[in-house]
Amino acid sequence: MKRPLHKEVHRSDRVGWLRAAVLGANDGIVSVAGLVVGIAASGAPASTVLATGVAGTVAGAMSMAAGEYVSVQSQADTEHADLALERRELHEDPHTELEELAGIYRRRGLTPELAHQVAVQLTAHDALAAHARDELGITEELRARPLQAAVASAGAFVAGAALPVTTALFAPHAHVAQITTASTLAGLCITGAMAAQAGGAPRLRGALRVMFWGALAMGAAAAIGNLFDTHLAG
Repeated sequence: MKRPLHKEVHRSDRVGWLRAAVLGANDGIVSVAGLVVGIAASGAPASTVLATGVAGTVAGAMSMAAGEYVSVQSQADTEHADLALERRELHEDPHTELEELAGIYRRRGLTPELAHQVAVQLTAHDALAAHARDELGITEELRARPLQAAVASAGAFVAGAALPVTTALFAPHAHVAQITTASTLAGLCITGAMAAQAGGAPRLRGALRVMFWGALAMGAAAAIGNLFDTHLAG
């Protein structure tokens, strides 16, 4: 009887967009919720609380997209420069590059004869790809993708920020801060667990981690909002 093929599911190919999406969603929830809670705690009118949440969502999404794009583009520029250097070295001194590749395989445990044979065959197949993967650590799955990271981060930020903005829109004004805090912690619990599961980590640990920092951020925002009590100013 023929055994079925064993299909392995790895998560490392998700690392680029997953990191940006998780960071964007959590930042959207926490930062906009902090704004809503802080402004509501100051006693500002409902329209001001809502406008602050919407403005924070737009500004935050643009900031996340720009930051991710610039950061990941810097990584992409470094990768391109390294590949250009490797391409030139392969053209100018292929023998030395072949020996360098064989040396890498020897250090990984292959015999000198097998290491040389592997290096020769991989060089014949695609020399630049072999050096990119085994010398530089650059693989197609983990290549820097600036636009993908920027879109994932901005979209996730907006999705996360929708929770506190919706709360500010529909919650009774007298209880906006409390309801926003509760809904935000619930949202962070869900996103933290989902991100942990997608990355192969324990869900409870991921949920508690983001909930802790979210509670800390909203507590600080509420404290600052109380310092600027607009009831007294009015």
